[in-house]
Amino acid sequence: MTINLPTTSSSEQQLIPERFPALIDAFQGKRILVIGDMVADEYLIGRPTRISREAPVLILELDEEHIVPGGATNVGVNTRTLGAEVFLAGIVGDDQPGRRLRYAIGELGMQQEGLLTDESRPTSTKTRIMAGSSQLVRQHIVRIDRVDTSDVREPYKGRIIEYIEHILPSMDAIMLSDYENGVISPAIIAACIPLARQFNKVVVVDSHRSLFRFQGVTALTPNQPEAEETLGMTITNEQELNEAGQRLLAGSNTQGVLITRGSEGMSLFEAGKAPLHLPIHRAGYASEIVDTNGAGDTVAATFTLALTAGASMADAAYLANAAASLVVRRLGCASNTPKELKSVL
Repeated sequence: MTINLPTTSSSEQQLIPERFPALIDAFQGKRILVIGDMVADEYLIGRPTRISREAPVLILELDEEHIVPGGATNVGVNTRTLGAEVFLAGIVGDDQPGRRLRYAIGELGMQQEGLLTDESRPTSTKTRIMAGSSQLVRQHIVRIDRVDTSDVREPYKGRIIEYIEHILPSMDAIMLSDYENGVISPAIIAACIPLARQFNKVVVVDSHRSLFRFQGVTALTPNQPEAEETLGMTITNEQELNEAGQRLLAGSNTQGVLITRGSEGMSLFEAGKAPLHLPIHRAGYASEIVDTNGAGDTVAATFTLALTAGASMADAAYLANAAASLVVRRLGCASNTPKELKSVL
């Protein structure tokens, strides 16, 4: 059976659902190198008790605090929980968030040889303060960011490049996760992409800005605001969306562009093919959306693994769309197991 989805031209993208379980099984054991900005996502969760006498603000009694992998490490978590071997390349600081982040990474069995510690640089940390309890819906009150956005200094940049050059030939795919925190520099891009192309590796880029820096990669996975920022345009209708997709394809010399669009689903653009516009997956309607934080990382990880398993870009986009519909129903950065992903197909 095939599913023909509406497109903007007479040609049709075809999805083959019978292949999906086998593709997900093929994620097991794939070797993925994740290069990018490692972030510690800290959550402070308290019960609101009263209004402060000193200012018109809530007083929370702290019930729970924890750190989970964010940024590029969340890309790694999503890739790892789907069954792949994950190798990280980036920077953390010699501080408590960095140590707790390393512990969480180690618990998941991700490889840290390329994750260096720079004593002079703080670990990028995003602290989310939330109010609620097990009996109440938890509400996000404020986020506090502690991030050094300067370029990674030597000798650490050189050591990351050496690690990439050493490990890349044995990888199935490379993911560049750019949160604008200083790791994805021109030197890293120049060392990574040509070498990956030389060895015919899948290269997927998830970047918050300046997408045209990444020339000749397999695919880009921006969200709509990131696409708009690169192109200097606003997307308000399908015609403008299609124009944006084609401009990104041509301007980055890439094989595919997958634009995530929040509640409007996602759109895939491939050179020489009609656009494929996927509405939000039906699982996204099954329950209330709790937290969209990290959903883009889930999309990038699932899309990349599907490509390494031999999926067409259309099939890979469908699987990524389904994966995102699951994680937005959970608090914080979340990930899926192969069983969970199969359950919504």
